[in-house]
Amino acid sequence: MAKKRTQVYLDPDLHARLKARAREEGVSLAELLRRIARACPQRELTPQAYQAIVGLGAGAKQDISENHDTYLASSLS
Repeated sequence: MAKKRTQVYLDPDLHARLKARAREEGVSLAELLRRIARACPQRELTPQAYQAIVGLGAGAKQDISENHDTYLASSLS
């Protein structure tokens, strides 16, 4: 199957942790990310998980526009 090139920006700490995990598993970082991406759509989210997103930008968070992915990921985990 042909692959589609994608560029992703990661925080340095996350990048280091993913690289270490890939090393532990004996695969490339790209392969580890493909495995994670394949598993993600299979994960079923409950209505409560979606409700966690509601109001995510409200409150004292001043960096929501810069760190929206982090906030979304933490609300869905």
